[in-house]
Amino acid sequence: MSKINVNDKDIVIPGEVLAVGMDNFPGAGSYREGDNIIASRLGLVQLDGRTIKLIPLSGRYIPKNYDTIIGKVVDVNMNGWRLDTNSPYSAMLSMKEATSQFIARGADLTKFYDIGDYVSCKVINVTSQKLVDVTMKGMGLRKLRGGRVIQAASNKVPRIVGKEGSMISMIKDATKCNMMVGQNGLVWISGTPEGELLAVEAIRKIEEESHLSGLTDKIKEFLEQKNKSIVK
Repeated sequence: MSKINVNDKDIVIPGEVLAVGMDNFPGAGSYREGDNIIASRLGLVQLDGRTIKLIPLSGRYIPKNYDTIIGKVVDVNMNGWRLDTNSPYSAMLSMKEATSQFIARGADLTKFYDIGDYVSCKVINVTSQKLVDVTMKGMGLRKLRGGRVIQAASNKVPRIVGKEGSMISMIKDATKCNMMVGQNGLVWISGTPEGELLAVEAIRKIEEESHLSGLTDKIKEFLEQKNKSIVK
């Protein structure tokens, strides 16, 4: 008989038996050993249908194929742009992957993206030596103009975004800000100074309380109270 030993949002340790039986499946951060699904790391339980996943509670971001991230241009060379990915590994954005425009040989690439610019991009290749290639060809991938970029813990990104984007949508509505969350933990926020500040406060609160149940309601109440005080 199958049994799940944990609840959604429980914190578990490596080696802990999460479920017994074949009715459930191991997801990220867990593995099957016989009839048992076992935690492979310290993490926050996420029950996704019949799949048991763990959101890591520590560790730096490691680039993976198809991740949408926010990168900072740190170098411009003849072939493209080098990006800081908020990880131990930088990424290369080639001219071919940077824009659909024709770029003549020898063109000044800083006219497209200059050192210090932030861009939203997608990881398209990670080699065994951790050489990372990214593209800006895709929906929503672009240069991020104005606003501010803050760094959050990459392992808290799923909580910041929320189920089907529910958390980040709530923050956007409450702060009237445009926002983008990279899977590498960088968050772009653009709005009024007051709106940006409130969005940052909400994100920091999510980071601090990500292990608690009822987080969405807590953040909703926090935003409502803050907005009332601003109106006063």
